[in-house]
Amino acid sequence: MKESMEHMIMERCLTLARKGAGSVSPNPMVGSVIVRDGKIVGEGFHEKFGGPHAEIIALKQAGKKTKGAALYVSLEPCVHFGKTPPCTEAIIQAGISQVVIASKDPNPLVNGRGIRRLRGAGIHVNVGLLRKEAELLNEKFFKFMKTGLPYVSIKLAQTLDGRIADITGKSKWITSEAARKEVHRLRNEYDAVLVGANTVLRDNPELTVRLVKGSNPLRVVVDGRLSLPVSRAIFITSSSPTWLLTSMKAINLNPQKVKKLVSQGVRVLSVSAGYRLNAELILRTLAAEGISSVLIEGGADTVDGFVNRFLADKLYVFTAPKILGDGLSGFRFKTPRILSRPIMLMMTKVSFVGEDVLVEATFIHT
Repeated sequence: MKESMEHMIMERCLTLARKGAGSVSPNPMVGSVIVRDGKIVGEGFHEKFGGPHAEIIALKQAGKKTKGAALYVSLEPCVHFGKTPPCTEAIIQAGISQVVIASKDPNPLVNGRGIRRLRGAGIHVNVGLLRKEAELLNEKFFKFMKTGLPYVSIKLAQTLDGRIADITGKSKWITSEAARKEVHRLRNEYDAVLVGANTVLRDNPELTVRLVKGSNPLRVVVDGRLSLPVSRAIFITSSSPTWLLTSMKAINLNPQKVKKLVSQGVRVLSVSAGYRLNAELILRTLAAEGISSVLIEGGADTVDGFVNRFLADKLYVFTAPKILGDGLSGFRFKTPRILSRPIMLMMTKVSFVGEDVLVEATFIHT
């Protein structure tokens, strides 16, 4: 009975943590529940970056009932000064007698130090309850902390025969409004949305969050030749920031265009000397600026650069019940794969979104 109760409480922590989606990055989503005499006396979640952590909110809600209570939390409490003071010290001062943690924090500033601090203060600490679920919840954060590179997802909207646009290049709209709403929800959960120059030229996307409540991500355009007109919608930065990743060669050849883009609020960054921008250099450039997750929304050449260099982590494919027979494909590798050496993925979820089907899969890197 006790084990079942503890699972339920930690599941509540994870449910609370999810409420911080889209608001806490680059911090992880964290939920916390405080229990005394079998009853929940306080709970909270990390609501926004720079705000109080989940444990602090739960402790404040519990008030004087924290003495001798058990604190459950989905991620190891911090032990360092950041935007806020260490949670470990607040837990100790509150008189908490037991702490149950789902997962260690991979942040080098924490990574077991919080657990040791709590145990050193005489608090009984258990680690690992619903660990896999907790790590999956913060997969973007864990990837960024462990590798120093952003978590990379790819989104495709296609017909049943795998076309992302018809033979004229038209792609609006392949999928339903419900699917488009889900894409806007996804954008809210990533630090940045990235597209190649061809997608901007063909579709003139805004790449903002409009169909659901949420925050606009940073918009990143990859244009090694600085070929795009400055009038594209993505270069209007009043509602959302835009970074243009290009080459030093293009910058040197187009000083007036660079000046115009900068005057419109666009940040222009040089990634390489020549026109072709390496996918890993793109990610390292973004990581150096604190970007921990990227959603790629096209096009095929851009996707190719990330997938074939094993830099993509997740794939979202929205498939509409339509057939075109010809048109543009979402995957168009410069060097096509043979059947004995395909890109391998593991299906994680299949669901209906309106009249469309959403397949979620993770890339298998071997």
